[in-house]
Amino acid sequence: METDKLNSALEQIGLTHGEIKVYLALLELGSTTTGPLTDRSGVSRSKIYNVLERLIQKGLASYIIRGETRFFQAAEPLKIFDYLESKEEEIKKQRRKVSAILPILHKRQMLSERINKVQVFEGFKGIQTVHEHTYLKLKKGEEYFFLGIPPHQDERYHMYWQKDHKKRIKAGIKCRLLFNFGTDSKILINRNSFEGVDARMMPIPIETPSMILGYKDVTAIIIESGNGMAIEIINQEVADSFRRYFDVFWKMTKPFDAKKAKGRTKPANNKYNKVENTLNTPEDFETT
Repeated sequence: METDKLNSALEQIGLTHGEIKVYLALLELGSTTTGPLTDRSGVSRSKIYNVLERLIQKGLASYIIRGETRFFQAAEPLKIFDYLESKEEEIKKQRRKVSAILPILHKRQMLSERINKVQVFEGFKGIQTVHEHTYLKLKKGEEYFFLGIPPHQDERYHMYWQKDHKKRIKAGIKCRLLFNFGTDSKILINRNSFEGVDARMMPIPIETPSMILGYKDVTAIIIESGNGMAIEIINQEVADSFRRYFDVFWKMTKPFDAKKAKGRTKPANNKYNKVENTLNTPEDFETT
């Protein structure tokens, strides 16, 4: 029972079965040559020197030379703590090495994700999660686009998008937004007040319940109505296709003219006119 306990503990700290047998035999024999050590440990003569060398490297054994003969002995058992500390230092070095190569590993993983990958996210939180994936792939100076943003959105969405623009500005990411017909001009004025935003109206009167978010190899189909849902597709060909659609519509538009917009009337559905009360300028979020 005692031997089993010793074997188990020494194995858990990283010693091999052969090292354990030789180490325990050294403790029992004291200073000894390889002959008695082989007999006591059960480790063959062809392997005994390799095992002893490993124990010496770990600081758990040593030897002295008398005449022309080497006598081996076990280190003080407390030296096991020194061995563990050296392992901890080695683990720290390994952690630093792994940290250095993580970006390369992530890059290779992203290359493998060029195959089709589709995920469905539900609810308001799910839509936020999909949108905030932009910060995982986009770098400073890069952009995402939205195509077909619906004219009517719940107040919680207006508040979220506006707060997120502050985060986007800090990250140095830009965006181009195409809103559907019927969007209150105050919304476009508000979005364009944020740095790095170019918000415009769709060039033709298309109304769709969903909008498209695109960047890099990602396309997200977002539906805010009802409980809300987002379908995220990671595929370069799909992303390129939707970007071409966006670019065609974008070329048909002009920068939003706030002065001309002020003379326009609000959308007919007064139910959504109260949205202007939820619109804030960038300065309103300075403390967030």
